Amino acid sequence: MSKRNSLAAKTAAREKLRLERERQAKRDKVKRQAIVGGAIVAVLAIAGGIGYAVVQNNKPGYWEGLKDAKVVAPANTTGTKGTTVVIGKSTAKKTLKVFEDPRCPVCAQFEQTVGSTVKKDIDDGKFKFQYVGATFIDSHDNGQGSKNALSALGAALNVSPEAFLEYKTALYSAKYHPDETTDKFKDDAYLIKVANTVSALKNNTKFQNAVKKGTYDAWAMAMSKTFDDNKEGVTGTPGFAMDGKQLNNGSPLLTVADFNKVVDAALKG
Repeated sequence: MSKRNSLAAKTAAREKLRLERERQAKRDKVKRQAIVGGAIVAVLAIAGGIGYAVVQNNKPGYWEGLKDAKVVAPANTTGTKGTTVVIGKSTAKKTLKVFEDPRCPVCAQFEQTVGSTVKKDIDDGKFKFQYVGATFIDSHDNGQGSKNALSALGAALNVSPEAFLEYKTALYSAKYHPDETTDKFKDDAYLIKVANTVSALKNNTKFQNAVKKGTYDAWAMAMSKTFDDNKEGVTGTPGFAMDGKQLNNGSPLLTVADFNKVVDAALKG
């Protein structure tokens, strides 16, 4: 091979190698761009996901969102948003205000020991009974049972005052009232199961639909606010008031004797 041919061959080889290097460099550049682009997309996706999660977490929960919702008040109620629930004979001169949280274990004790006495006093016209529902136990453990049960009580009240009182008794009964740490009342099926022990609510489609659809959920939140804003200074349950004054001063009145002593004194005052 001549020197000329040898030089030409070397030049061609170098040119071929240069072109191959350029092609490889372009491929590497495209690959790097794809990797960087993918990383940016991933970062943006993660950031977007975090942003979405933050927005979602900052949104008010379902129950909190009902604070300003339109209230459907149950029948047998009066007052602003139907939060005044008074049961008893019109001839009764005074009204006993009772403050209760559906999940409250002490309220359950009160109902189981003194509940029948309260019912008899209402029937006898000794006093009218005004119910104020609270939901602060939910707030303590991020639960839903107090609010959900209060809504179901609204559905029972819509049937009749008697159904409301009987249902309240059933919810507080030793058989059906759960431990305070167990949020059993958040389940509609359980609330309906308890309601089926009350004659007026047993297999009552209208009642059951109201529970499932949450017809009185906003009412439950409005009712709960009446507890939070009560003027008698009641902060715990069960609480009792008459003539604008708290009666029990923190004592749960868990015996008939204690209850009668305090209420009779208030009736005379």
